[in-house]
Amino acid sequence: MRNHGIAELFNEIADILEILDENPFKVRAYRRASQSLNGLSEDVALLAAENRLTDVPGIGKELAAKITEIINTGKLRYYGEIRKKVPSAILDMMAIPGIGPKTARLLYYRLGIKNVRQLEKEAKLHRLSGNVEGLKEKTEKNIIRGIELVKKRQARMPLKEALEIGEELLSQLKRRGPVNNISLAGSLRRMRETVRDIDILVSTDDPGEITNGFLSLPAVKDIVETGPTKSSVITKDGIQIDLRIVDDDSFGSALVYFTGSQAHNIHIRHIAKQAGLKVNEYGVFSDETGKRIAGRTEKDVYKALGMPWLPPEIREDRGEVEAALGGKVPKLVEISDIKGDFHVHSDWSDGAGSIEEMASTCARLGYKYVFITDHSKSLKVARGLSEADVDRKIDYIRRLNKKMRGIRILAGTEVDIMQDGSLDYGPKTLKKFDLVVAAVHSGFRQSKAKLTERIIRAMESGKVNIVAHPTGRLMGSRDAYDLDFKEIFRVAKKTNTCLEISAFYERLDLDDVNARSAKEFGVKLAIGTDSHMPEQLNSMRFGVSVARRAWLGREDILNSLSLADLLKFLKK
Repeated sequence: MRNHGIAELFNEIADILEILDENPFKVRAYRRASQSLNGLSEDVALLAAENRLTDVPGIGKELAAKITEIINTGKLRYYGEIRKKVPSAILDMMAIPGIGPKTARLLYYRLGIKNVRQLEKEAKLHRLSGNVEGLKEKTEKNIIRGIELVKKRQARMPLKEALEIGEELLSQLKRRGPVNNISLAGSLRRMRETVRDIDILVSTDDPGEITNGFLSLPAVKDIVETGPTKSSVITKDGIQIDLRIVDDDSFGSALVYFTGSQAHNIHIRHIAKQAGLKVNEYGVFSDETGKRIAGRTEKDVYKALGMPWLPPEIREDRGEVEAALGGKVPKLVEISDIKGDFHVHSDWSDGAGSIEEMASTCARLGYKYVFITDHSKSLKVARGLSEADVDRKIDYIRRLNKKMRGIRILAGTEVDIMQDGSLDYGPKTLKKFDLVVAAVHSGFRQSKAKLTERIIRAMESGKVNIVAHPTGRLMGSRDAYDLDFKEIFRVAKKTNTCLEISAFYERLDLDDVNARSAKEFGVKLAIGTDSHMPEQLNSMRFGVSVARRAWLGREDILNSLSLADLLKFLKK
């Protein structure tokens, strides 16, 4: 928990104290401390280590001790004690713009409102105004509007959607004015799996023309703000787009700054300070002379700090700065390293494309091989293949390979891991496939121990090459189920089983954190698109982005092997 996180916690403590009708001076002390921490340029952990917390305005000995406790333990005992005294519903309602502690208490205790959903319903039915003093019709309207704002603020776009919108905006802006440099920034450039809004950075000789071009884009619905260096709009789909315009000489430093992450930026500012430098969105400057040392390109900025350029995907303050200073930045996997796709469906099961269509599209993508992994027999909803279907399909693929040019089609299966951990096909049938991908498609609510046991039993069968979308999540509709990852990784390494990074944008499973842990255990990862139609095969880039965020190189990715080396690997 860094500056922003501690600031949010202190602000919530102030809210709770206000609800509990505590001393107003104590409430103000926490609010002031929260504001100071949010505006702090140095990492609060560094200040704590150097005993400088009390140098921060509003931070006395008592609050400094609490900050130190949070840094050392990751939590605050005092917060836990007072949090128990306030119903969660009150705090949830206070997150709505315009609802303070007094109103939230009235809604909960006098009107019996127990959650935000109930509050929205009562407000829309005009059941709030008139029932309690101070709650008027205008208050109802403000509550409804505030709930809508919270919903929009909480809504996050899948990476696929955000990237497609962002790349189209870049293309349109280039046609609407003189652009010297242009790039996406923020969490989208870091390829986070979900994105709240879209940031665009531009350097130009005519800021006015670029700004006018931006404000007149066809997607724009509302203009939030506009100025010589920053403009913000809301699109017709409710997405906020922020445009920032900088000088050519500052483009590199601004790109580092606005790409983030915040934690990464704080860390490199600390490195700069140690070297007698100051780094911000305008450049790298000497503390002694104020002279600009770098700023035109990102490489110049990092070089001035004694580091090689760092790929945006790993700028999360998870050890990348230390790696750069030690000359150990990993060479990350590239989309050009990918030689094939391991997880593709056809119209033999629930796909919408024929085997020929799926293979031809893969060939156009430059792949050398593709595995057609249709579903196994028990998954009736996906028209899973019977044993007889399997024989016909394998024979068909062999005949098709005699006609296809430039790509090898291999017969695979996505076999169900049954609820007892057995596989949906017997050993005799599984032996016929070039590749066996195993997956859980049912029993998601089983215990952590049971789900872990199922996957482990499948891997220990000796028949499984890859475990697909290991946590079963579908972002926005189904949470990942709980697994004992250390045990999964240990057994995967022992049995030479690969784990999938699903490139399907609603899955991205394994995620970057677990994929990096798998690498540390020595487990190889395989990227599969889980494509059911030709158009979906382009989603490989999203799986690669997860792999890059996980610090994976081509040596960690099964798809980077040539066909000959891959077939040798599978024979193991």
